[in-house]
Amino acid sequence: MQLFRVERDVLDELKLEEVTQRKSYADIHSSLSEQLKNSLRCNVPYLKQSIVRRLPVLYWLPKYSVWDYGMPDLISGISVGIMHLPQGMAYALLASLPPVFGLYSSLYPALVYFFFGTSRHVSIGTFTVLSIMVGSVTERLAPDVDFQKANGTNITAEADVTARDSYRVQVAAAATVLGGLIQVLLGVVKFGFVGTYLSEPLVRAYTTAAAVHAVVAQVKYIFGVFPTRFSGPLSLVYTLKDVCSLLPNTHLPTLLVSVVTIVLLIAAKELNSFLSSKLPVPIPVELITIVAGTLISSYAHLNTNYTISVVGEIPSGLSSPSVPDVSLFGEVIGDAFALAIVGYAITISLGKTFALKHGYKVDNNQELVALGLSNTVGGFFQCFSVCSSMSRSLIQDTTGVKTQMAGVASSLIVLVTILKLGTLFQELPKAVLSAIVFVNLKGMFKQYYDIVTLWRSSKIDLVVWLVTWVSTLLLNLDLGLAASVTFALFTVIFRTQLPTYSVLGNIPGTELYVDIEMHREARGIPGVTIFRSSATVYFANADLYLEALKEKSGLNISKMIIYKRRQEAKQKRRERRAERRAKRQAKREVIDTSIDGTRENGTVWEYLKGGDPDCTSLGWMSELQDGDTTTLGSSSEDTLSQDLERISLGSLGKWTWDIHSIILDLSTANFIDTVAIKTMKNIFQDFSEIDVDVYMAGCQGK
Repeated sequence: MQLFRVERDVLDELKLEEVTQRKSYADIHSSLSEQLKNSLRCNVPYLKQSIVRRLPVLYWLPKYSVWDYGMPDLISGISVGIMHLPQGMAYALLASLPPVFGLYSSLYPALVYFFFGTSRHVSIGTFTVLSIMVGSVTERLAPDVDFQKANGTNITAEADVTARDSYRVQVAAAATVLGGLIQVLLGVVKFGFVGTYLSEPLVRAYTTAAAVHAVVAQVKYIFGVFPTRFSGPLSLVYTLKDVCSLLPNTHLPTLLVSVVTIVLLIAAKELNSFLSSKLPVPIPVELITIVAGTLISSYAHLNTNYTISVVGEIPSGLSSPSVPDVSLFGEVIGDAFALAIVGYAITISLGKTFALKHGYKVDNNQELVALGLSNTVGGFFQCFSVCSSMSRSLIQDTTGVKTQMAGVASSLIVLVTILKLGTLFQELPKAVLSAIVFVNLKGMFKQYYDIVTLWRSSKIDLVVWLVTWVSTLLLNLDLGLAASVTFALFTVIFRTQLPTYSVLGNIPGTELYVDIEMHREARGIPGVTIFRSSATVYFANADLYLEALKEKSGLNISKMIIYKRRQEAKQKRRERRAERRAKRQAKREVIDTSIDGTRENGTVWEYLKGGDPDCTSLGWMSELQDGDTTTLGSSSEDTLSQDLERISLGSLGKWTWDIHSIILDLSTANFIDTVAIKTMKNIFQDFSEIDVDVYMAGCQGK
């Protein structure tokens, strides 16, 4: 068996700095003047790289192969474009806008994303959650009561729909443009990580609660009733209460159309799912539904004969761009920020999912810029806020999309509809569109199964899910999002402030060190305590870290310091006593010698006669008054040896505790602040008082 011996120097902090030669700030960062010179210098490769990074289409479009990618992109684009038509018009109702603006929102943003986006699979356009959030803004700032028609001196219950819708379009455009600008700004300053603060349980709970808002928003179209619009906290509760009071006034023809449409849609979608493996392209169930609904309504004259509400006039052609009303920015800034964050979180989560599946990378910051420009440009064309849609993105994935060219194909389908086919859907009942929205929410309602999953995996994530769901329902979408994010951040603080503390032990025969309390095979190292915290040490948990260390090590520092000081005092007293005894022993030997000598020369006899011999030879007699029990006739040699033995044992620490070393495992620490530094100093000082060495492991200097 060959043995190896490896010797390494133990470096302190000063020696480490000397050996590694840490760079200064000036060595790492160039000065402001140098940065300015570099920015002004004509660096063609860097400029080209920067342009391609900001305009990703220049990277992949020159390499585009029509033979390899053309047909899959075309099929995928047509399939998604067909889905854009019913969803665009249906989600416009969620935004409380005329259906044609849903078609606009499916056209312009998708074209902009084609140039700036980095994901090949997401479909940019209308989405349920954002449509509901836009609807809450438009109905809050433009309620029906503000547009009631005046008949002479009387105000009628009928609202001026044209004026109301025109103002709502302005409100939606202002919120969309402002939200887009916020996204662009965050992307430019590289704040793409902001979406990470919206965890998956939070986003799923938020969309689940938003689905409830969507259902309530569509109730008036499904039942043919007109509840009062409420805003602010508890608006959902007030709306449900009003809807329940209006149920006896349900418009039966409208309800019949809604129920029939819902039943047929559910059956068709289930059949579509059953045949999905055998069909190259999913059956466009929604498009067939709106075509059939339009034909039936047109030939049966549902609007005139049964007063069933229909879509109404859909203008043909594209709208000219216009600058949104800047004066509305102050009123919608909070909603715009919520739209920006939620839209980005949904888009980047879907984009990363498909990128991981197909092996390419999605740029967080560039996605913010791309989505922001899509919303900003779209807002100038009266679009409302958009993001990626899960259903349409899944269709793109299943139909084999290769590049963003599919977005251009889907936009062409929408463009043709706006220019030539839009007027054909004027007789489409709104109940059909509401039924489409209702059925499409089935996937979001399935997210209630998250409660069971999170109960088994993480109780804290379950609490985040429930708090997000309840707050979004009760506080509305904007305040609910703020409350949810705040609570989620508090859970992060809670987890770091109350981490798991453990003492590590070795698994025999391995180099593994695990928690002794959690693993049966873990064995502690005699005399050594390895202490680990599951979170970094900072100001919020520094005191708890120190207390946990004392508890896990089993050492009561304050009492042990007092005990040690008492032992040291006892040792000093023993040393002084032993020293005095040694002196007495030496003096006694001198006296004994003197007595033996004076017996011959008469000194003792002279003393007994009252003479005055040398007093210094008898000075040892006063030492008997120090309280020591040693007498001249005792075995002082044995007593002295015993005292010296006790002193030696005390000086070697034989009377102390079992632990002689503590190792602090700081592998989980990713930063440290001044409070934590002071805590570490206190740990070293306190344990050095009781002769326990402290070592730090797994930490990196900064």
